[in-house]
Amino acid sequence: MSGGVEWALHCCVVLTATQEPVPAVRLAELHDVSASYLAKQLQALSRAGLVRSVQGKAGGYVLTREPASITVLDVVEAVDGPGRAFTCTEIRQRGPLATPAESCTVPCTIARAMAGADEAWRAALRAVSIADLVRGVDSDYGPAALAGIRAWLTGPDA
Repeated sequence: MSGGVEWALHCCVVLTATQEPVPAVRLAELHDVSASYLAKQLQALSRAGLVRSVQGKAGGYVLTREPASITVLDVVEAVDGPGRAFTCTEIRQRGPLATPAESCTVPCTIARAMAGADEAWRAALRAVSIADLVRGVDSDYGPAALAGIRAWLTGPDA
């Protein structure tokens, strides 16, 4: 999983703190990350329909859906793509003791194990929403944390 997923998830959580669009530069400043790097993650979220860009002087990014309807898996797939973590290359069909292709009618035990792990991972990420992450931030740092972020995002320097 790329580091962009972490930044994208943080941005989605932060975007819940305000109803106003948040400029990419402001999000980058908040997270102390390169604006051009963060822009790539925001563009990926936009292409996936999770955020939208609002143009103009008061422009920036906003979530397109309620936080409860955006899953962590949605963000992972937006940034890293929907591909599986493991790709079977049919090693069993290679080398001096290769199994003939016609005998390989089902995935091997390794491919089955990896597919099961991938599905469990995806199910776990599908079960957690941005709203759940927001509740976790409140639980970890108190409700003042997101209020402080909102104040910083909308303050006089915004």
